[in-house]
Amino acid sequence: MLLRCIDIEKSFGDLSILKGVSLEIRRGEKIGLVGSNGAGKSTLANIISQEIEADAGKILPYDEDIRIGYLRQAAPYSLNSLNRALAQGKADLLETASQMGLSRVTHWDEERFQALSGGEKTKLALAGVLSSRPDLLILDEPTNHMDIHGVEWLAAEMKKNKGTALIISHDRWFLDQAVTRIYELEWGKAKAYPGNYTFYQQEKQRQFASQLHHYQSEQREQRQIETEITRLKQWSAKAHREAGKTDAQLKEYGRKKAKIRDQQIKSRIKLLERKRTEGTQRPREENMPQFEFEAAGKRGRRIIEATGLSKNYGQKTLFTDSDFFIQRGEKLGLIGSNGCGKTTLIRIILGQEKQDGGELWRSPSMKPGFLSQDITDIDTEKNALEIMGVSQKDEVTQVRTMLANMGFDAAMVAKPVAKLSLGEGTRLKLAAMIIQQHDLLILDEPTNHLDLHSREELEATLLGYDGTIIIASHDRYLLERVCDKLLVFADRTITKLAYGFREYKQKAEETGAGLKAKTDKENLLVIETRMAWVINELGKYTPEDEQYVELDQEFQRLVEKKRELSQ
Repeated sequence: MLLRCIDIEKSFGDLSILKGVSLEIRRGEKIGLVGSNGAGKSTLANIISQEIEADAGKILPYDEDIRIGYLRQAAPYSLNSLNRALAQGKADLLETASQMGLSRVTHWDEERFQALSGGEKTKLALAGVLSSRPDLLILDEPTNHMDIHGVEWLAAEMKKNKGTALIISHDRWFLDQAVTRIYELEWGKAKAYPGNYTFYQQEKQRQFASQLHHYQSEQREQRQIETEITRLKQWSAKAHREAGKTDAQLKEYGRKKAKIRDQQIKSRIKLLERKRTEGTQRPREENMPQFEFEAAGKRGRRIIEATGLSKNYGQKTLFTDSDFFIQRGEKLGLIGSNGCGKTTLIRIILGQEKQDGGELWRSPSMKPGFLSQDITDIDTEKNALEIMGVSQKDEVTQVRTMLANMGFDAAMVAKPVAKLSLGEGTRLKLAAMIIQQHDLLILDEPTNHLDLHSREELEATLLGYDGTIIIASHDRYLLERVCDKLLVFADRTITKLAYGFREYKQKAEETGAGLKAKTDKENLLVIETRMAWVINELGKYTPEDEQYVELDQEFQRLVEKKRELSQ
Protein backbone atom coordinates (compact mmCIF):
# COMPACT_ATOMS: atom_id res chain seq x y z
CA MET A 1 0.00 0.00 0.00
CA LEU A 2 1.27 3.45 -0.91
CA LEU A 3 -1.45 5.80 0.28
CA ARG A 4 -4.94 5.75 1.78
CA CYS A 5 -7.62 8.46 1.86
CA ILE A 6 -10.10 8.15 4.71
CA ASP A 7 -13.44 10.04 4.76
CA ILE A 8 -12.16 13.09 2.90
CA GLU A 9 -14.60 16.03 2.90
CA LYS A 10 -14.32 19.34 1.08
CA SER A 11 -16.73 22.23 0.52
CA PHE A 12 -16.43 25.56 -1.24
CA GLY A 13 -18.84 27.96 0.41
CA ASP A 14 -22.24 26.28 0.56
CA LEU A 15 -21.30 23.78 -2.14
CA SER A 16 -20.25 20.40 -0.75
CA ILE A 17 -17.97 18.59 -3.24
CA LEU A 18 -16.48 15.62 -1.37
CA LYS A 19 -18.67 13.96 1.26
CA GLY A 20 -16.54 11.29 2.87
CA VAL A 21 -14.33 9.96 0.11
CA SER A 22 -12.24 6.89 0.93
CA LEU A 23 -9.86 5.14 -1.45
CA GLU A 24 -6.63 3.15 -1.47
CA ILE A 25 -3.66 3.42 -3.82
CA ARG A 26 -1.41 0.36 -3.95
CA ARG A 27 2.20 0.41 -5.11
CA GLY A 28 2.60 -0.14 -8.83
CA GLU A 29 -1.11 0.31 -9.48
CA LYS A 30 -2.57 2.43 -12.27
CA ILE A 31 -5.88 3.90 -11.11
CA GLY A 32 -8.36 5.80 -13.23
CA LEU A 33 -10.37 8.51 -11.44
CA VAL A 34 -13.58 9.28 -13.32
CA GLY A 35 -16.76 11.25 -12.75
CA SER A 36 -18.88 14.04 -14.15
CA ASN A 37 -17.59 17.58 -14.51
CA GLY A 38 -17.65 19.18 -11.07
CA ALA A 39 -17.64 15.84 -9.22
CA GLY A 40 -14.42 16.81 -7.40
CA LYS A 41 -11.73 14.83 -9.23
CA SER A 42 -9.22 17.69 -9.46
CA THR A 43 -10.12 18.76 -5.92
CA LEU A 44 -9.26 15.30 -4.60
CA ALA A 45 -6.00 15.30 -6.59
CA ASN A 46 -5.08 18.66 -5.10
CA ILE A 47 -5.78 17.33 -1.59
CA ILE A 48 -3.65 14.21 -2.16
CA SER A 49 -0.79 16.36 -3.50
CA GLN A 50 -1.21 18.74 -0.52
CA GLU A 51 -2.02 21.69 -2.78
CA ILE A 52 -5.14 22.32 -0.69
CA GLU A 53 -6.37 21.01 2.68
CA ALA A 54 -9.40 18.84 3.27
CA ASP A 55 -12.13 20.08 5.61
CA ALA A 56 -12.29 16.67 7.28
CA GLY A 57 -10.77 13.20 6.96
CA LYS A 58 -7.12 12.26 6.60
CA ILE A 59 -4.56 10.87 4.20
CA LEU A 60 -2.25 8.14 5.44
CA PRO A 61 0.94 7.78 3.40
CA TYR A 62 2.85 4.58 4.00
CA ASP A 63 6.11 6.39 3.42
CA GLU A 64 6.84 9.85 4.81
CA ASP A 65 9.04 10.68 1.82
CA ILE A 66 6.57 9.99 -0.99
CA ARG A 67 7.49 12.06 -4.04
CA ILE A 68 4.46 13.16 -6.04
CA GLY A 69 4.64 14.23 -9.67
CA TYR A 70 1.54 16.19 -10.65
CA LEU A 71 0.51 17.12 -14.20
CA ARG A 72 -2.33 19.60 -13.80
CA GLN A 73 -5.10 20.09 -16.30
CA ALA A 74 -4.48 23.08 -18.59
CA ALA A 75 -1.36 23.96 -16.56
CA PRO A 76 0.57 26.92 -18.02
CA TYR A 77 3.95 25.91 -19.43
CA SER A 78 6.52 28.50 -20.47
CA LEU A 79 10.07 28.58 -21.77
CA ASN A 80 11.20 29.35 -18.21
CA SER A 81 9.43 26.19 -17.00
CA LEU A 82 11.28 24.19 -19.65
CA ASN A 83 14.66 25.70 -18.75
CA ARG A 84 14.12 25.01 -15.03
CA ALA A 85 13.17 21.39 -15.79
CA LEU A 86 16.22 20.97 -18.01
CA ALA A 87 18.46 22.30 -15.24
CA GLN A 88 17.00 19.84 -12.72
CA GLY A 89 17.13 16.67 -14.79
CA LYS A 90 18.37 17.33 -18.27
CA ALA A 91 19.21 13.81 -19.42
CA ASP A 92 15.94 12.20 -18.32
CA LEU A 93 13.81 15.03 -19.67
CA LEU A 94 15.56 15.03 -23.03
CA GLU A 95 15.16 11.26 -23.36
CA THR A 96 11.47 11.39 -22.44
CA ALA A 97 10.81 14.37 -24.72
CA SER A 98 12.58 12.60 -27.59
CA GLN A 99 10.41 9.51 -27.11
CA MET A 100 7.37 11.77 -27.44
CA GLY A 101 8.61 13.23 -30.73
CA LEU A 102 10.14 16.47 -29.38
CA SER A 103 13.77 16.93 -30.47
CA ARG A 104 16.46 19.59 -29.97
CA VAL A 105 14.53 21.21 -27.10
CA THR A 106 17.77 22.62 -25.68
CA HIS A 107 18.02 24.87 -28.75
CA TRP A 108 14.51 26.28 -28.54
CA ASP A 109 14.09 30.04 -28.21
CA GLU A 110 10.96 32.02 -27.28
CA GLU A 111 9.79 32.19 -30.90
CA ARG A 112 10.03 28.40 -31.33
CA PHE A 113 8.30 27.87 -27.99
CA GLN A 114 5.41 30.18 -28.84
CA ALA A 115 4.85 28.25 -32.08
CA LEU A 116 4.23 25.02 -30.15
CA SER A 117 0.76 23.51 -30.34
CA GLY A 118 -1.22 22.81 -27.18
CA GLY A 119 -0.40 19.12 -27.55
CA GLU A 120 3.32 19.78 -27.80
CA LYS A 121 3.23 21.92 -24.65
CA THR A 122 1.35 19.13 -22.86
CA LYS A 123 4.02 16.66 -23.97
CA LEU A 124 6.76 18.92 -22.61
CA ALA A 125 5.04 19.31 -19.26
CA LEU A 126 4.43 15.55 -19.15
CA ALA A 127 8.07 14.83 -20.02
CA GLY A 128 9.13 17.04 -17.10
CA VAL A 129 6.85 15.18 -14.66
CA LEU A 130 7.81 11.70 -15.90
CA SER A 131 11.53 12.46 -15.84
CA SER A 132 11.33 13.33 -12.11
CA ARG A 133 10.54 9.62 -11.46
CA PRO A 134 7.93 10.21 -8.72
CA ASP A 135 6.60 7.56 -6.34
CA LEU A 136 3.05 8.66 -7.18
CA LEU A 137 2.25 10.14 -10.57
CA ILE A 138 -0.96 12.21 -10.74
CA LEU A 139 -2.11 13.00 -14.27
CA ASP A 140 -5.09 15.33 -14.71
CA GLU A 141 -6.43 14.99 -18.28
CA PRO A 142 -2.96 14.16 -19.73
CA THR A 143 -4.26 13.41 -23.23
CA ASN A 144 -6.03 16.73 -23.77
CA HIS A 145 -4.59 18.40 -26.90
CA MET A 146 -2.33 15.38 -27.48
CA ASP A 147 -2.32 13.70 -30.90
CA ILE A 148 -3.18 10.03 -31.39
CA HIS A 149 0.47 8.94 -31.55
CA GLY A 150 1.14 10.78 -28.29
CA VAL A 151 -1.83 9.07 -26.60
CA GLU A 152 -0.64 5.68 -27.86
CA TRP A 153 2.88 6.38 -26.56
CA LEU A 154 1.57 7.45 -23.15
CA ALA A 155 -0.66 4.36 -22.90
CA ALA A 156 2.34 2.13 -23.69
CA GLU A 157 4.46 4.06 -21.17
CA MET A 158 1.87 3.52 -18.44
CA LYS A 159 1.87 -0.23 -19.16
CA LYS A 160 5.66 -0.36 -19.10
CA ASN A 161 6.13 1.95 -16.11
CA LYS A 162 6.41 0.07 -12.80
CA GLY A 163 5.46 3.12 -10.75
CA THR A 164 2.12 4.15 -9.27
CA ALA A 165 -0.27 6.47 -11.08
CA LEU A 166 -3.60 8.18 -10.39
CA ILE A 167 -5.05 9.23 -13.74
CA ILE A 168 -7.95 11.63 -14.15
CA SER A 169 -9.20 11.25 -17.70
CA HIS A 170 -12.27 11.20 -19.91
CA ASP A 171 -10.37 9.50 -22.73
CA ARG A 172 -12.04 6.10 -22.80
CA TRP A 173 -9.51 4.38 -25.08
CA PHE A 174 -6.62 5.62 -22.95
CA LEU A 175 -8.30 4.42 -19.73
CA ASP A 176 -8.93 1.03 -21.33
CA GLN A 177 -5.24 0.70 -22.17
CA ALA A 178 -3.63 2.31 -19.11
CA VAL A 179 -5.50 1.48 -15.90
CA THR A 180 -6.35 -1.66 -13.96
CA ARG A 181 -8.81 -0.15 -11.49
CA ILE A 182 -11.39 2.63 -11.65
CA TYR A 183 -12.61 4.89 -8.86
CA GLU A 184 -15.76 6.81 -9.73
CA LEU A 185 -16.60 10.00 -7.86
CA GLU A 186 -20.37 10.35 -7.75
CA TRP A 187 -22.62 12.24 -5.33
CA GLY A 188 -19.56 13.11 -3.24
CA LYS A 189 -18.48 9.49 -2.67
CA ALA A 190 -15.90 7.21 -4.30
CA LYS A 191 -16.70 3.70 -5.52
CA ALA A 192 -14.12 1.22 -6.79
CA TYR A 193 -14.43 -0.98 -9.87
CA PRO A 194 -11.72 -3.56 -10.70
CA GLY A 195 -10.61 -3.43 -14.32
CA ASN A 196 -10.44 -0.82 -17.04
CA TYR A 197 -13.01 1.67 -18.34
CA THR A 198 -14.99 -0.84 -20.42
CA PHE A 199 -15.37 -3.16 -17.42
CA TYR A 200 -16.37 -0.22 -15.21
CA GLN A 201 -19.02 0.87 -17.71
CA GLN A 202 -20.45 -2.64 -18.09
CA GLU A 203 -20.34 -3.37 -14.36
CA LYS A 204 -21.99 -0.07 -13.48
CA GLN A 205 -24.80 -0.74 -15.95
CA ARG A 206 -25.20 -4.26 -14.54
CA GLN A 207 -25.33 -2.98 -10.95
CA PHE A 208 -27.81 -0.27 -11.94
CA ALA A 209 -30.08 -2.80 -13.67
CA SER A 210 -29.80 -5.20 -10.72
CA GLN A 211 -30.60 -2.51 -8.14
CA LEU A 212 -33.49 -1.20 -10.25
CA HIS A 213 -34.88 -4.75 -10.55
CA HIS A 214 -34.68 -5.26 -6.76
CA TYR A 215 -36.25 -1.87 -6.15
CA GLN A 216 -39.13 -2.54 -8.54
CA SER A 217 -39.70 -6.01 -7.04
CA GLU A 218 -39.82 -4.54 -3.53
CA GLN A 219 -42.16 -1.77 -4.70
CA ARG A 220 -44.56 -4.40 -6.04
CA GLU A 221 -44.35 -6.28 -2.74
CA GLN A 222 -45.03 -3.06 -0.80
CA ARG A 223 -48.06 -2.32 -2.98
CA GLN A 224 -49.35 -5.84 -2.24
CA ILE A 225 -48.92 -5.20 1.49
CA GLU A 226 -50.76 -1.86 1.14
CA THR A 227 -53.62 -3.68 -0.65
CA GLU A 228 -53.68 -6.29 2.11
CA ILE A 229 -53.79 -3.58 4.79
CA THR A 230 -56.72 -1.90 3.02
CA ARG A 231 -58.55 -5.24 2.85
CA LEU A 232 -57.83 -6.01 6.52
CA LYS A 233 -59.13 -2.58 7.53
CA GLN A 234 -62.37 -3.29 5.67
CA TRP A 235 -62.69 -6.63 7.43
CA SER A 236 -61.84 -5.00 10.76
CA ALA A 237 -64.53 -2.37 10.29
CA LYS A 238 -67.07 -5.13 9.56
CA ALA A 239 -65.96 -7.03 12.68
CA HIS A 240 -66.35 -3.89 14.82
CA ARG A 241 -69.89 -3.49 13.44
CA GLU A 242 -70.67 -7.09 14.42
CA ALA A 243 -69.21 -6.39 17.87
CA GLY A 244 -71.91 -3.76 18.30
CA LYS A 245 -74.76 -6.28 17.87
CA THR A 246 -77.22 -6.81 20.76
CA ASP A 247 -76.92 -10.60 20.51
CA ALA A 248 -74.27 -11.59 23.10
CA GLN A 249 -72.74 -14.40 21.00
CA LEU A 250 -72.48 -12.25 17.87
CA LYS A 251 -71.03 -9.41 19.93
CA GLU A 252 -68.32 -11.62 21.44
CA TYR A 253 -67.58 -13.18 18.05
CA GLY A 254 -67.27 -9.73 16.42
CA ARG A 255 -65.08 -8.42 19.24
CA LYS A 256 -62.58 -11.30 18.93
CA LYS A 257 -62.52 -11.10 15.12
CA ALA A 258 -61.96 -7.31 15.24
CA LYS A 259 -59.07 -7.79 17.66
CA ILE A 260 -57.42 -10.33 15.35
CA ARG A 261 -57.87 -8.02 12.35
CA ASP A 262 -56.41 -5.06 14.25
CA GLN A 263 -53.37 -7.11 15.23
CA GLN A 264 -52.93 -8.21 11.63
CA ILE A 265 -53.17 -4.59 10.46
CA LYS A 266 -50.54 -3.45 12.98
CA SER A 267 -48.25 -6.31 11.94
CA ARG A 268 -48.60 -5.45 8.24
CA ILE A 269 -48.04 -1.73 8.88
CA LYS A 270 -44.82 -2.49 10.81
CA LEU A 271 -43.69 -4.81 7.99
CA LEU A 272 -44.40 -2.09 5.42
CA GLU A 273 -42.52 0.54 7.43
CA ARG A 274 -39.52 -1.79 7.82
CA LYS A 275 -39.43 -2.53 4.11
CA ARG A 276 -39.64 1.17 3.27
CA THR A 277 -36.80 1.95 5.70
CA GLU A 278 -34.51 -1.01 5.05
CA GLY A 279 -35.39 -1.83 1.47
CA THR A 280 -33.44 -1.20 -1.70
CA GLN A 281 -33.23 2.46 -2.66
CA ARG A 282 -34.17 3.50 -6.17
CA PRO A 283 -30.85 3.88 -8.05
CA ARG A 284 -30.09 7.44 -9.06
CA GLU A 285 -30.18 7.93 -12.77
CA GLU A 286 -27.23 9.79 -14.23
CA ASN A 287 -27.91 13.23 -15.60
CA MET A 288 -27.16 12.68 -19.29
CA PRO A 289 -26.74 15.95 -21.19
CA GLN A 290 -28.85 16.09 -24.33
CA PHE A 291 -27.47 17.71 -27.48
CA GLU A 292 -29.78 18.33 -30.41
CA PHE A 293 -28.13 19.55 -33.62
CA GLU A 294 -30.22 20.24 -36.68
CA ALA A 295 -28.83 20.83 -40.15
CA ALA A 296 -29.96 24.03 -41.87
CA GLY A 297 -30.95 22.23 -45.06
CA LYS A 298 -29.63 20.24 -47.97
CA ARG A 299 -27.87 22.37 -50.54
CA GLY A 300 -26.00 20.54 -53.29
CA ARG A 301 -23.35 17.85 -53.00
CA ARG A 302 -19.84 19.28 -52.91
CA ILE A 303 -19.39 22.04 -50.32
CA ILE A 304 -15.56 22.31 -50.08
CA GLU A 305 -12.87 21.57 -52.69
CA ALA A 306 -9.10 22.02 -52.32
CA THR A 307 -6.75 22.12 -55.30
CA GLY A 308 -2.96 22.21 -54.80
CA LEU A 309 -3.48 23.57 -51.29
CA SER A 310 -0.26 24.64 -49.50
CA LYS A 311 0.59 26.35 -46.22
CA ASN A 312 3.92 27.32 -44.64
CA TYR A 313 4.98 28.83 -41.34
CA GLY A 314 8.35 30.49 -41.81
CA GLN A 315 10.69 27.77 -43.02
CA LYS A 316 8.30 24.98 -41.99
CA THR A 317 5.95 23.47 -44.57
CA LEU A 318 2.73 22.21 -42.97
CA PHE A 319 1.21 20.79 -46.15
CA THR A 320 1.67 21.28 -49.89
CA ASP A 321 0.04 20.29 -53.21
CA SER A 322 -2.96 18.80 -51.44
CA ASP A 323 -6.15 17.95 -53.32
CA PHE A 324 -9.39 16.83 -51.69
CA PHE A 325 -13.11 17.58 -51.59
CA ILE A 326 -15.85 17.35 -48.96
CA GLN A 327 -19.42 16.43 -49.80
CA ARG A 328 -22.57 17.29 -47.91
CA GLY A 329 -23.42 14.78 -45.20
CA GLU A 330 -19.90 13.35 -44.86
CA LYS A 331 -18.43 12.95 -41.39
CA LEU A 332 -14.66 13.41 -41.61
CA GLY A 333 -11.96 12.97 -39.01
CA LEU A 334 -8.74 15.01 -39.26
CA ILE A 335 -5.80 12.72 -38.43
CA GLY A 336 -2.20 13.80 -37.90
CA SER A 337 0.50 14.56 -35.33
CA ASN A 338 0.57 17.71 -33.20
CA GLY A 339 1.68 20.69 -35.25
CA CYS A 340 0.92 19.11 -38.64
CA GLY A 341 -1.63 21.78 -39.56
CA LYS A 342 -5.09 20.42 -38.59
CA THR A 343 -6.17 23.60 -36.79
CA THR A 344 -4.59 25.69 -39.58
CA LEU A 345 -6.71 23.90 -42.18
CA ILE A 346 -9.80 24.59 -40.09
CA ARG A 347 -8.91 28.30 -39.98
CA ILE A 348 -8.46 28.31 -43.77
CA ILE A 349 -11.85 26.64 -44.27
CA LEU A 350 -13.44 29.25 -41.99
CA GLY A 351 -11.75 32.07 -43.89
CA GLN A 352 -9.76 33.12 -40.82
CA GLU A 353 -6.43 32.45 -42.53
CA LYS A 354 -5.09 32.43 -46.09
CA GLN A 355 -3.34 29.53 -47.78
CA ASP A 356 0.08 30.16 -49.34
CA GLY A 357 -0.64 28.23 -52.51
CA GLY A 358 -3.46 26.51 -54.37
CA GLU A 359 -7.17 27.16 -54.06
CA LEU A 360 -9.90 26.35 -51.55
CA TRP A 361 -13.44 26.65 -52.89
CA ARG A 362 -16.27 26.96 -50.36
CA SER A 363 -19.92 26.76 -51.24
CA PRO A 364 -21.35 30.30 -50.88
CA SER A 365 -24.45 28.90 -49.21
CA MET A 366 -22.44 26.97 -46.62
CA LYS A 367 -23.26 27.90 -43.02
CA PRO A 368 -20.52 26.56 -40.73
CA GLY A 369 -20.57 26.31 -36.95
CA PHE A 370 -17.20 26.13 -35.20
CA LEU A 371 -16.23 24.75 -31.80
CA SER A 372 -12.63 25.66 -30.87
CA GLN A 373 -10.40 23.91 -28.34
CA ASP A 374 -10.87 26.49 -25.56
CA ILE A 375 -13.37 29.08 -24.37
CA THR A 376 -11.23 32.15 -25.03
CA ASP A 377 -13.40 33.12 -28.01
CA ILE A 378 -16.44 33.93 -25.86
CA ASP A 379 -16.89 36.75 -23.35
CA THR A 380 -16.17 35.15 -19.98
CA GLU A 381 -17.86 38.04 -18.12
CA LYS A 382 -21.26 37.18 -19.64
CA ASN A 383 -23.61 34.49 -18.36
CA ALA A 384 -25.25 31.75 -20.43
CA LEU A 385 -28.33 33.73 -21.49
CA GLU A 386 -26.20 36.73 -22.44
CA ILE A 387 -23.96 34.47 -24.54
CA MET A 388 -27.05 33.14 -26.32
CA GLY A 389 -28.19 36.68 -27.08
CA VAL A 390 -31.85 36.03 -26.24
CA SER A 391 -34.20 38.45 -24.51
CA GLN A 392 -37.76 37.61 -25.57
CA LYS A 393 -39.67 35.64 -22.94
CA ASP A 394 -40.44 32.68 -25.22
CA GLU A 395 -36.82 32.56 -26.43
CA VAL A 396 -35.49 32.67 -22.85
CA THR A 397 -37.81 29.81 -21.86
CA GLN A 398 -36.70 27.73 -24.83
CA VAL A 399 -33.00 28.34 -24.13
CA ARG A 400 -33.40 27.60 -20.40
CA THR A 401 -35.06 24.29 -21.27
CA MET A 402 -32.25 23.39 -23.67
CA LEU A 403 -29.59 24.32 -21.10
CA ALA A 404 -31.37 22.22 -18.46
CA ASN A 405 -31.25 19.25 -20.84
CA MET A 406 -27.49 19.83 -21.12
CA GLY A 407 -26.97 19.76 -17.36
CA PHE A 408 -27.20 23.47 -16.50
CA ASP A 409 -29.30 24.31 -13.45
CA ALA A 410 -30.62 27.81 -12.69
CA ALA A 411 -27.53 28.76 -10.66
CA MET A 412 -25.16 27.76 -13.46
CA VAL A 413 -27.18 29.71 -16.04
CA ALA A 414 -26.75 32.85 -13.94
CA LYS A 415 -22.98 32.41 -13.50
CA PRO A 416 -20.50 34.31 -15.68
CA VAL A 417 -18.54 31.98 -17.97
CA ALA A 418 -15.37 32.70 -15.99
CA LYS A 419 -16.94 30.85 -13.02
CA LEU A 420 -17.74 27.71 -15.04
CA SER A 421 -15.48 24.68 -15.33
CA LEU A 422 -13.78 23.91 -18.66
CA GLY A 423 -16.28 21.15 -19.34
CA GLU A 424 -19.23 23.40 -18.54
CA GLY A 425 -17.76 26.10 -20.80
CA THR A 426 -17.48 23.59 -23.65
CA ARG A 427 -21.10 22.50 -23.18
CA LEU A 428 -22.17 26.15 -23.22
CA LYS A 429 -20.37 26.69 -26.54
CA LEU A 430 -22.14 23.62 -27.94
CA ALA A 431 -25.44 25.08 -26.73
CA ALA A 432 -24.69 28.32 -28.57
CA MET A 433 -24.14 26.28 -31.76
CA ILE A 434 -27.40 24.41 -31.28
CA ILE A 435 -29.63 27.48 -31.35
CA GLN A 436 -28.30 28.30 -34.82
CA GLN A 437 -28.97 25.83 -37.62
CA HIS A 438 -25.75 24.84 -39.39
CA ASP A 439 -25.13 22.62 -42.40
CA LEU A 440 -21.45 22.17 -41.43
CA LEU A 441 -20.10 21.53 -37.94
CA ILE A 442 -16.34 21.99 -37.48
CA LEU A 443 -15.25 20.60 -34.12
CA ASP A 444 -11.67 21.07 -32.90
CA GLU A 445 -11.11 18.57 -30.05
CA PRO A 446 -14.81 18.69 -29.03
CA THR A 447 -14.48 16.16 -26.21
CA ASN A 448 -11.69 18.01 -24.41
CA HIS A 449 -12.96 18.75 -20.89
CA LEU A 450 -16.26 16.88 -21.47
CA ASP A 451 -17.04 14.17 -18.93
CA LEU A 452 -17.67 10.59 -19.99
CA HIS A 453 -21.46 10.87 -20.10
CA SER A 454 -21.32 14.08 -22.13
CA ARG A 455 -18.95 12.41 -24.61
CA GLU A 456 -21.26 9.48 -25.13
CA GLU A 457 -24.30 11.72 -25.58
CA LEU A 458 -22.41 13.96 -28.02
CA GLU A 459 -21.42 10.91 -30.09
CA ALA A 460 -25.01 9.73 -30.29
CA THR A 461 -26.12 13.20 -31.35
CA LEU A 462 -23.45 13.57 -34.05
CA LEU A 463 -24.45 10.18 -35.47
CA GLY A 464 -28.00 11.46 -35.88
CA TYR A 465 -26.98 14.80 -37.39
CA ASP A 466 -27.62 14.86 -41.15
CA GLY A 467 -25.30 17.74 -42.01
CA THR A 468 -21.55 17.67 -42.67
CA ILE A 469 -19.07 17.22 -39.82
CA ILE A 470 -15.31 17.84 -39.67
CA ILE A 471 -13.70 16.64 -36.43
CA ALA A 472 -10.11 17.16 -35.30
CA SER A 473 -9.74 14.85 -32.31
CA HIS A 474 -7.46 12.38 -30.56
CA ASP A 475 -10.50 10.62 -29.04
CA ARG A 476 -10.34 7.25 -30.78
CA TYR A 477 -13.78 6.14 -29.61
CA LEU A 478 -15.32 9.33 -31.03
CA LEU A 479 -13.49 8.92 -34.34
CA GLU A 480 -14.34 5.24 -34.67
CA ARG A 481 -18.00 5.73 -33.88
CA VAL A 482 -18.77 8.95 -35.79
CA CYS A 483 -16.37 9.44 -38.73
CA ASP A 484 -16.93 7.48 -41.94
CA LYS A 485 -14.07 9.18 -43.83
CA LEU A 486 -10.70 10.75 -42.95
CA LEU A 487 -8.43 13.61 -43.96
CA VAL A 488 -4.94 12.35 -43.10
CA PHE A 489 -1.97 14.71 -42.63
CA ALA A 490 1.23 12.82 -43.46
CA ASP A 491 4.45 13.60 -45.33
CA ARG A 492 3.36 17.25 -45.63
CA THR A 493 0.30 16.30 -47.67
CA ILE A 494 -3.42 16.08 -46.89
CA THR A 495 -5.01 12.90 -48.26
CA LYS A 496 -8.68 11.96 -48.15
CA LEU A 497 -9.48 8.33 -47.32
CA ALA A 498 -12.87 6.82 -48.09
CA TYR A 499 -12.99 4.78 -44.85
CA GLY A 500 -13.03 5.34 -41.12
CA PHE A 501 -10.48 5.32 -38.33
CA ARG A 502 -10.69 1.66 -37.36
CA GLU A 503 -9.87 0.48 -40.90
CA TYR A 504 -7.15 3.15 -41.13
CA LYS A 505 -5.42 1.77 -38.01
CA GLN A 506 -5.77 -1.81 -39.22
CA LYS A 507 -4.16 -0.96 -42.56
CA ALA A 508 -1.36 0.94 -40.78
CA GLU A 509 -0.66 -2.04 -38.50
CA GLU A 510 -0.68 -4.47 -41.44
CA THR A 511 1.73 -2.23 -43.37
CA GLY A 512 3.96 -1.91 -40.31
CA ALA A 513 3.95 -5.68 -39.78
CA GLY A 514 4.84 -6.19 -43.46
CA LEU A 515 7.75 -3.79 -43.23
CA LYS A 516 8.97 -5.45 -40.06
CA ALA A 517 8.84 -8.89 -41.68
CA LYS A 518 10.78 -7.60 -44.65
CA THR A 519 13.35 -5.93 -42.39
CA ASP A 520 13.71 -9.05 -40.23
CA LYS A 521 14.32 -11.17 -43.32
CA GLU A 522 17.02 -8.79 -44.56
CA ASN A 523 18.66 -8.67 -41.10
CA LEU A 524 18.60 -12.46 -40.87
CA LEU A 525 20.45 -12.71 -44.18
CA VAL A 526 23.10 -10.26 -42.92
CA ILE A 527 23.52 -12.25 -39.69
CA GLU A 528 23.86 -15.58 -41.49
CA THR A 529 26.45 -14.08 -43.86
CA ARG A 530 28.42 -12.77 -40.89
CA MET A 531 28.18 -16.13 -39.11
CA ALA A 532 29.66 -17.88 -42.14
CA TRP A 533 32.53 -15.40 -42.17
CA VAL A 534 33.19 -15.91 -38.42
CA ILE A 535 33.26 -19.71 -38.83
CA ASN A 536 35.77 -19.34 -41.62
CA GLU A 537 37.95 -17.02 -39.51
CA LEU A 538 37.85 -19.34 -36.49
CA GLY A 539 39.67 -21.96 -38.52
CA LYS A 540 42.69 -19.68 -38.64
CA TYR A 541 43.26 -19.66 -34.85
CA THR A 542 43.52 -22.02 -31.91
CA PRO A 543 41.34 -21.75 -28.77
CA GLU A 544 44.33 -20.24 -26.95
CA ASP A 545 44.52 -17.25 -29.30
CA GLU A 546 42.93 -13.93 -28.24
CA GLN A 547 41.39 -13.52 -31.71
CA TYR A 548 39.72 -16.94 -31.37
CA VAL A 549 38.05 -15.92 -28.07
CA GLU A 550 36.73 -12.65 -29.60
CA LEU A 551 35.39 -14.45 -32.68
CA ASP A 552 33.77 -17.13 -30.52
CA GLN A 553 32.00 -14.47 -28.42
CA GLU A 554 30.80 -12.68 -31.55
CA PHE A 555 29.48 -15.97 -32.92
CA GLN A 556 27.47 -16.57 -29.73
CA ARG A 557 25.96 -13.07 -30.02
CA LEU A 558 25.04 -13.72 -33.65
CA VAL A 559 23.37 -17.01 -32.69
CA GLU A 560 21.27 -15.18 -30.09
CA LYS A 561 20.24 -12.47 -32.58
CA LYS A 562 19.30 -15.11 -35.15
CA ARG A 563 17.17 -16.90 -32.54
CA GLU A 564 15.34 -13.66 -31.69
CA LEU A 565 14.59 -12.88 -35.33
CA SER A 566 13.47 -16.42 -36.06
CA GLN A 567 10.84 -16.44 -33.30
